[in-house]
Amino acid sequence: MQTFDLAADGLRSLNATLQAQANETNQTGWDIINPRGSHAIAVGLDAPIEVHVMGSTGYYCAGMNKQATVHVHGSAGPGVAENMMSGTVIVEGDASQYAGATGNGGTLVIKGNASSRCGISMKGIDIIVHGNIGHMSAFMAQSGNLVVCGDAGDALGDSLYEARLFVRGSVKSLGADCIEKEMRPEHLELLAELLERGGCDAKPEEFKRYGSARQLYNFKPDNAY
Repeated sequence: MQTFDLAADGLRSLNATLQAQANETNQTGWDIINPRGSHAIAVGLDAPIEVHVMGSTGYYCAGMNKQATVHVHGSAGPGVAENMMSGTVIVEGDASQYAGATGNGGTLVIKGNASSRCGISMKGIDIIVHGNIGHMSAFMAQSGNLVVCGDAGDALGDSLYEARLFVRGSVKSLGADCIEKEMRPEHLELLAELLERGGCDAKPEEFKRYGSARQLYNFKPDNAY
């Protein structure tokens, strides 16, 4: 396990070192100490390495992640795991706005709460939140799965496409074209796998499923007047 002191050696050196592992992966384990809320920690990784950030982070931690496992031992600022393609990002604390935004793949686990716009425009990522999520989450979500073990704020799933939303608690309100849907056996099976992957002890039968009513897919002339 390699230790990198961010306070001593700086962010540019950190990211350059971690990104270089795409060509050389002998050093597969990294501990980052003294993050002190810095922005853009461990971004653009593309190697099967494991990175532990020993503290809280600022904006866009683990953005554009591919293959790597990034474990934040604290809370994360806005845009954690933004546009990630694969791999795993785990946040032990809370996450700020637009966690997992535009994510194309991989798994984001938030063990605390997530703020507004969690999963906005998600495109294949799986997001598992142990706590609550804020308003406008999964706005224009295209594909992937959002699992919420707590409650959801206003306008959940507004204008979403084919993403699947599973919420255990209450939903303050649903966004445009988002409706509650039947929880069929295949959804219970999928949800069980997601809960196990996210380290959640909740039962799939405790959740409700939400998805698109598909009323916004086609242009309707009456809406133009």
